[in-house]
Amino acid sequence: MTQLNETHGPSLQSWLNSANVEGTDFPIQNLPFAEFRRAGSDEAFRGGVAIGDQVIDLAALNNAYLQGSLGDLLTAEAAIALAAAAQSSLNELMSLGPVHWSALRLGLSRGLRAGAAHESVIAACLVAQSDAAYALPARIGDYTDFYASIHHATNIGRLFRPDNPLLPNYQWIPIGYHGRSSSINVSGADFPRPHSQMKAPDAEKPVYGPCKRLDYELEVGIFIGQGNAQGQTVTMDDAEAHVFGLCLLNDWSARDIQAWEYQPLGPFLSKNFASTLSPWVVTMEALLPYRSAWTRPETDPQPLDYLESAQNRAAGGFDMQLEVLVETAQMREQGLAPHRLGLSNFDYSYWTVAQMVTHHTVNGCNLQAGDLFGSGTMSGPHAGSEGAMIELTKGGKEPVTLSNGEVRTFLEDGDRVIMRGWCDRAGAKRIGFGEMSSTILPAIKA
Repeated sequence: MTQLNETHGPSLQSWLNSANVEGTDFPIQNLPFAEFRRAGSDEAFRGGVAIGDQVIDLAALNNAYLQGSLGDLLTAEAAIALAAAAQSSLNELMSLGPVHWSALRLGLSRGLRAGAAHESVIAACLVAQSDAAYALPARIGDYTDFYASIHHATNIGRLFRPDNPLLPNYQWIPIGYHGRSSSINVSGADFPRPHSQMKAPDAEKPVYGPCKRLDYELEVGIFIGQGNAQGQTVTMDDAEAHVFGLCLLNDWSARDIQAWEYQPLGPFLSKNFASTLSPWVVTMEALLPYRSAWTRPETDPQPLDYLESAQNRAAGGFDMQLEVLVETAQMREQGLAPHRLGLSNFDYSYWTVAQMVTHHTVNGCNLQAGDLFGSGTMSGPHAGSEGAMIELTKGGKEPVTLSNGEVRTFLEDGDRVIMRGWCDRAGAKRIGFGEMSSTILPAIKA
């Protein structure tokens, strides 16, 4: 695991004033990556790094480096990483590994600090975030969605199996399924309500039509960095060296479609119509001050040896707050604030990021740079920490009354779901993931 270094100093200040504002998601201690261009333009997408309310155009910064304008700010490893980050996807940067990621982060941090010699050069490479449009951070070759919150798994199990809510393999295996990458979009990409077959429990036969029980899932996205050769297992001690960073993920679900199709092979059309990612990927190094010890209750089965490590026990978790809100069409029309539906934490995860990576490769599966994992719905142990509508409303039996008096059992057309994430603890500077949102459009007539 990478160690804390000078880039994490909580007292660091930037020459860019907006990066020093209390509560910003993007202080100098963060420096997350995205793919962007100016909104409304036909410019090529290129890598960017968030600082305050601005984006550093990494293609422009790379040109400045090639012209000699950055002097000795960047090491050889940092220069290689900058050239990779300037491209139209972050896959090449992700493939380089922690040494290059860390070198680029250090160079950017030094160049952005108050009093830095290269302020004018970097300032010329800034684009206001309000003027930016975003693409997916990487070409996602493969997508695997895990089921890492035991609270979510238990809540769902109680709805369908009250006497046996948690299946026996859950506490032994990081459960996951292979999803579809083609329907993953970046924040702001809206989508129509999906169609498929559904069957009510008391119905004689299924019907076809738009789903009526559309749901969100509050998740963390995990971007793979360096891959592994087919047949090669990534061990627990090496697992996090293969992870570039984390982002926010909403893995939308059509619960009525899912109920009819999921046996015997699991999710299909109920899951592959849309997933939404936040544009910003926060690196594993930036998250170091917010790592936490990982434990397993003594009364639960302990992981098999290949899923154990002292490092994972000491700091396998992430103290990362996760929030989900809804803004209805009526709220927008009346200028009302969105309604919070849940507040959870990635620390509630029963399985760690390292365990997900190791288990995914233990059979010889080869990961590639830009592959995406989903954590699964991150629900907590108490009321108000539910990560999905199906839990919040007990399967639709207990509707939720929103702050403006509207009532929801599941999501309706025009609802905009907003997700936010941040890390904040004593002795470290607060960092965030930005905001992610998408709006449900009416079903397209079949």
